[in-house]
Amino acid sequence: MAQTGPTLAGFRVPAGLAFAVKGLIVLLALAFAWQVTRLAASESRAPAPAKASPATPAPVQAQRSAPPGPGGPAIRHLNLDRPLRHGDYAWDDSGVPPGRVRILVDLGRQTLFVFRGNHEIGRAVILYGTDEQPTPLGTFPIIEKDEDHVSNLYDAIMPWMLRLTNDGVAIHGSNVRYGWASRGCIGVPDEFAALLFAQARLGDPVTVIDSSRASTAA
Repeated sequence: MAQTGPTLAGFRVPAGLAFAVKGLIVLLALAFAWQVTRLAASESRAPAPAKASPATPAPVQAQRSAPPGPGGPAIRHLNLDRPLRHGDYAWDDSGVPPGRVRILVDLGRQTLFVFRGNHEIGRAVILYGTDEQPTPLGTFPIIEKDEDHVSNLYDAIMPWMLRLTNDGVAIHGSNVRYGWASRGCIGVPDEFAALLFAQARLGDPVTVIDSSRASTAA
């Protein structure tokens, strides 16, 4: 006769089956306890999340760009509160010792710079020549000054003229407007031309460069 065990839901269960069921329950309980223990251990070993630190901005280089020209980085440049536009100029020679001036014209930057010693004393946006009638590059001494010059080639008024070449290239007062050009001369605002005329002397050097060509070649 088969041995019987306890009843389950009103039915008598064989002893062997009852023992197997009890063993399965014990194994499930042990497995559950092991999983809980493993999860708790892994959480205790996990590193704490790093606290977010405030972002540190990278250092900013705060220096004025030095235009290429005589004197190199030792030149003390004018400190402008905004970029110059067509028709604008800056002039400040207060506290600068007297002496001869030298002029740098950068066609690439459309800007003329005036230096006395190691100080920049003037800066202006310029007009210059076209591809058909370009402004020549190089260093030229001022060979003539004429406050009320009228061009005999173009019958044009060229106030405060500083002649650079025998074929008519000069620095002079002009209506400096965006999109305009000259026939090879270097046009500057009239007020700036008068200040420059008062400072410049015959023989003072004028260097004309084109920084845009240098950067393209590089």
